[in-house]
Amino acid sequence: MLTISEFGRRAGLSLKALRLYDVSGLLAPAQVDPANGYRWYDEEQLERARRISVLRQLDMPLTTISEVLGGTDEEGLIRLDRWWAAEEATTAARRATWQYLRDRLSRSGTPGLAPRPVRTRDVPATKIASIRADTDQQLLVGVIVTCTDEIMTYLRAAGATATVGSWVIYHGAVTPEAEATVEVCVPFDGLVDPSGRIGIRVEPAHREAYCTITMDECAYPRIMLAYDLVFDHVRASGVPEAGPPREVYRPNCQLLPRDEPAVDIAQPILR
Repeated sequence: MLTISEFGRRAGLSLKALRLYDVSGLLAPAQVDPANGYRWYDEEQLERARRISVLRQLDMPLTTISEVLGGTDEEGLIRLDRWWAAEEATTAARRATWQYLRDRLSRSGTPGLAPRPVRTRDVPATKIASIRADTDQQLLVGVIVTCTDEIMTYLRAAGATATVGSWVIYHGAVTPEAEATVEVCVPFDGLVDPSGRIGIRVEPAHREAYCTITMDECAYPRIMLAYDLVFDHVRASGVPEAGPPREVYRPNCQLLPRDEPAVDIAQPILR
């Protein structure tokens, strides 16, 4: 058995951190002396403590660390990779936002989004697996990546086949200051039951107005200009909206060159 000081020294964690991890349930001491409250740790807990230390150096939230370390190493690897993919996507989105603002400052007076057509199309009824989550603008990209990967992993394990692309439905206005509900949707073929937060439903057939943008143009706030194009077109046409707006992603859009068409900004409308 190791004292909290010795355990913290060998694990690379401060006493404050160890007390926090005890309260949060992430790393409880093996024994607490009932007489004086001294915490004692088992030497076998060092590996878990060192993993926590490394994950905190990556700025991983405590709740995510609990998920990564809460199961087998194989399950932890899946959750770790999913979190890291979300972090990389968030970093790429921030870089694109920085580049957009830099371009606007250096070329003031030029349009932030090149003109493009707004088209309409009919979308058939589609069976989807989806996850609803609340998020703000800062965490949005990470939420989309994480939820999409979770759904795809579940579909593969269930023997189903994801079809073309995916989309995100915005059930409220996601802003830097306020959260709203988004629904990450993946169409598929096969028989799959709901599981946990993954729901199964049929997206009704509908008509939608849309315009296409590149991955670079997905950066906030540049992407809002594409929404403006679609919303203005719908208002000018006098056709009522028929559902919440959405972003429709082409398959593996994150692997496409940043200046190639990758995402459709769409607004369902009445036929």
